[in-house]
Amino acid sequence: MSTSELHVVLGAGPAGRAIVDELRRLGLPTRLVSRSWTAVDDPAVDVVVADVRDQSATATAIAGAAVVYHAVNVPYHRQTAEMPIIADAVIGAAAEHDSSLVVLDTLYPYGTADGAHITEESPWKATSRKGMMRAELDRRYLAAHEAGTVRVSLGRAADFFGPRVFASTLGATFFPAAIHGDPVVAFGNIDLPHSYSYVPDVAAGLVTLGRQHGASGRVWHLPTVAAVSTRTIHQIVAEILGRPVAVDVIAEPTPVGPFDSQFMNEYAEMFYQHLIAQNMVSTAFEATFDQRPTPLKDALQSTLDWFAHL
Repeated sequence: MSTSELHVVLGAGPAGRAIVDELRRLGLPTRLVSRSWTAVDDPAVDVVVADVRDQSATATAIAGAAVVYHAVNVPYHRQTAEMPIIADAVIGAAAEHDSSLVVLDTLYPYGTADGAHITEESPWKATSRKGMMRAELDRRYLAAHEAGTVRVSLGRAADFFGPRVFASTLGATFFPAAIHGDPVVAFGNIDLPHSYSYVPDVAAGLVTLGRQHGASGRVWHLPTVAAVSTRTIHQIVAEILGRPVAVDVIAEPTPVGPFDSQFMNEYAEMFYQHLIAQNMVSTAFEATFDQRPTPLKDALQSTLDWFAHL
């Protein structure tokens, strides 16, 4: 794919901004589309304000795009209502411009199926509202690809961590507290394996999918290190910091820190993720594209460095 072709990122959250960073690292023309104005350090990035729930507005915002990256999210309590609307608008807009579409996806469609070894072949067994919604949207994306409406690739990631990631179980309730010597918050059974995806690796994987036409028409697991226990994460961070990390374990979905009662009421159905093993395997992506995740200790060090400079 030529470096002259425009890449458009929908969504200015941590994933969207990381995709922008990766595109610019590669010297690719980049546009960022967000619901509100977003300041970007790189003056070469074209920033456009648009409501991606509206297909016409989205089509205008992505005009000229060779590839569109859908990294839009909405407040947790509005996901089941709004994400399907956004999906239809994005599919329609991308089809209108014959743009390839790369969708950032989650592990939600799998539910509790094969938690210890989740591959792209694992069954979609979601029983939660949000899990079933995500599975239905994925079927919709893949059906659009099969119908020749738009070329689609789905890139799934586990729980995020990394620069700009606050609203995550390994985000604002963990890194700042660890840095300042305060107790960190952890969810569920911290001795079970749990996958965490480093957001720069997520972005690099999505951009790879956007630049590889042969990657379309299927689900890919984005590069993620083999799952370790959350307690092991704590131990690695303690080693980096040179002091112990105290932990407050939240055994059930109760409000804590930035996770208020509205969020936790919505998250309750997804809390199972912290009560079962959850190991997302990304070897298919790694072997196909010769792209590996950042070693865990290096990723944690970089994340600590970013939070320390806030």
